[in-house]
Amino acid sequence: MGMLGTVVAYPEEVYPLVKLKLAADRIRRQIPAEPHWAFSYSMLQKVSRSFALVIQQLGPQLRNAVCVFYLVLRALDTVEDDTSIPSDIKVPILQNFYRHIYDCEWHFSCGTKDYKVLMDKLHLVSTAFLELERSYQEAIEDITKRMGAGMAKFICKEVETTDDYDEYCHYVAGLVGLGLSKLFHASGSEELAPDNLSNSMGLFLQKTNIIRDYLEDINEIPKSRMFWPHQIWSKYANKLEDFKYVENSTKAVQCLNDLVTNALIHAEDCLQYMSGLKDLSIFRFAAIPQIMAIGTLALCYNNVEVFRGVVKMRRGLTAKVIDQTYSMSDVYGAFYEFSSLLKSKIDNNDPNASLTHQRVDAIQKTCISSGLLSKRSLHVYESKFHYVTLLIMVVFLLVAMLIPFVLHK
Repeated sequence: MGMLGTVVAYPEEVYPLVKLKLAADRIRRQIPAEPHWAFSYSMLQKVSRSFALVIQQLGPQLRNAVCVFYLVLRALDTVEDDTSIPSDIKVPILQNFYRHIYDCEWHFSCGTKDYKVLMDKLHLVSTAFLELERSYQEAIEDITKRMGAGMAKFICKEVETTDDYDEYCHYVAGLVGLGLSKLFHASGSEELAPDNLSNSMGLFLQKTNIIRDYLEDINEIPKSRMFWPHQIWSKYANKLEDFKYVENSTKAVQCLNDLVTNALIHAEDCLQYMSGLKDLSIFRFAAIPQIMAIGTLALCYNNVEVFRGVVKMRRGLTAKVIDQTYSMSDVYGAFYEFSSLLKSKIDNNDPNASLTHQRVDAIQKTCISSGLLSKRSLHVYESKFHYVTLLIMVVFLLVAMLIPFVLHK
């Protein structure tokens, strides 16, 4: 859908879109002067634009620590993801990566495009890491060590059972949740969250990505690396790649729904984790990706397009979530609305329909029992929009589009 189509179909999203673009432009202009920090923040924008936006919610010291933490783990992930690296070379690198971040002379060339640049210039990230307070360094080292060991384990091990699935997701994402909780605590802004809740924050995001990225992962060159658990997908097909083919669409969608239902079990833990956060900047940093996850699951559920292309939230809705998420009432509201969307798509003939209903009902019961739904400012689908507001937004949009031309003259 083009810009005009977006304005007509979702006029309430125009203003947040403009604010998001202006924020992104502002971030690009605020790159630090020091070479190692300039590289770190520039690279962050290249490997994850959405993360580069939400990280700006944080205070300077914590922001630097989280930036370095993200890049170190992104580098580790680049090694794991590069299927061209032989296992006998890859495994020792993963296991010893936590040591390499202290060595400004070390680098290992792998990955492609921006990820290759990150790996080739990892010494700049190491330089930034060495400037962090010791408490931040210890948290990053600990999580990198545990994650590298877990990744190494699964280089030689397939994801067979749902327990394997949870274990793998713990290593690559649950530990990120634990690490972020450690960094939040080290900053002095938050109490240390329980490990099980921190773990669920990571698993909810990771399982959403694994579900959404089926087609990209199955078509990976030179060979695919898939993390859909055999215990689930084998109920619906003989081979995981069978889901790509149109004639298997019914079974593919049933498997997809099974996996979405599996992911929903973490939602209540995530809500509990977020409800315990005290610092607004940390709350927004944590909450925005979780809302994106429940929204993505709602879009993916019962949607054969997962096996045909990319399914994701439209940019305007993403901008609206970023712009308007400021309290637990907003989070409860978004989880309630997205779970309602998912619920409306449940086919009672689906093999897991009853369990899906149970999981959605549990999420909605948590949201309702909070007593905060009526106090939210974020409405995912509801809109009290007026055409006068549309006119203001269009003018604002035109001004924003003209600013770069004026500045370049």
